Amino acid sequence: MDFLTLFGIYVAVVLTCIALVCKYSGHQQTLLCLLLDKFTGIVSPWIPQCIQSFCYRSMHRLFHQRNNFFLFLHLLLEVVVYGEFSYEAFGFCLDMGTSSISLSIPYVLLAVKSYLFYLCCSRDPGTLTKANHTAQLKVYQYDEKLFQQGVRCSTCQLLKPARSKHCRVCNRCVQRFDHHCVWVNNCIGAQNTRYFLLYLLSVCAMAGDIAVLTADMLLQAVLRTGLLHAHYIDEQGEQQPAGPIFIIQHLFLTFPRIVFMLGFLVFVFFLLAGYSMFHMYLALINQTSNEWFKGKGHNCQHCHPYSAHNCRTSYNPFRGFYHRGILKNLGEIFWPLCPAQKKEN
Repeated sequence: MDFLTLFGIYVAVVLTCIALVCKYSGHQQTLLCLLLDKFTGIVSPWIPQCIQSFCYRSMHRLFHQRNNFFLFLHLLLEVVVYGEFSYEAFGFCLDMGTSSISLSIPYVLLAVKSYLFYLCCSRDPGTLTKANHTAQLKVYQYDEKLFQQGVRCSTCQLLKPARSKHCRVCNRCVQRFDHHCVWVNNCIGAQNTRYFLLYLLSVCAMAGDIAVLTADMLLQAVLRTGLLHAHYIDEQGEQQPAGPIFIIQHLFLTFPRIVFMLGFLVFVFFLLAGYSMFHMYLALINQTSNEWFKGKGHNCQHCHPYSAHNCRTSYNPFRGFYHRGILKNLGEIFWPLCPAQKKEN
């Protein structure tokens, strides 16, 4: 299998991952989603209706009904990455002089991530029931913009507490609802947001650490084989210095699985690093992603839960309705408010 074939497969895998992320994001105005919709519109007339119906049902099942597909896909990708790292890259790293302590860190991170992953999957996100409903109504005040008092959930037939939302995938109302995560097959709400944030950070650390170890191994391989000073004979029979393209092609053909793994890890790291930064930002300003997407342009920098003053001025996220100061906002993530607690001014 030549370099162009391998590179084509790699690009196809990356584009497939981007398409899945675009589809799951649910934001119809993003560039990727618009391009995907345009491509679908061009191709769909040539696809038989039975295949289109099957694809629609499959996508609906994957993204709009609770199922374990992405959970098992997550575990499969993890097994593939760690299998390749342990089977091939680990030995090369030892040969290149990487210390055993450095090589043990990915496995420690794997154990930490697995525990947090289990908590994200198994812990109740803050389901509203008839038993706790009355108490949950007292936890947060209504801002009368995104959350109005007296609104009843049409499915659960319960008055909706402030910051709650009914999840159509799980078919339940969740307190301080953030989003439904298909990768953990669970909602992210008041009671498990802390585990989700730590889980994201652990996956970033895990992907970043393995990527650094693998990249260092490939760099050492290039330095030890003298590729930086090597030459090759081109199609015209002339001697040419080995440039970056030649070195990348050589690594692709010499360590194909390792290079594929490195590319996938770099992609995952930057994708999840951006996603983690977004959620950390939301934690600092005491917002959920549900509130952020719904409330852009609705907040006022002078409006406050205990202020009777309302006005329309430029948006300042650190003066939002539920903002209590950075430390208290973070404290609310790791120690969720209970009905007996009163929010401090």
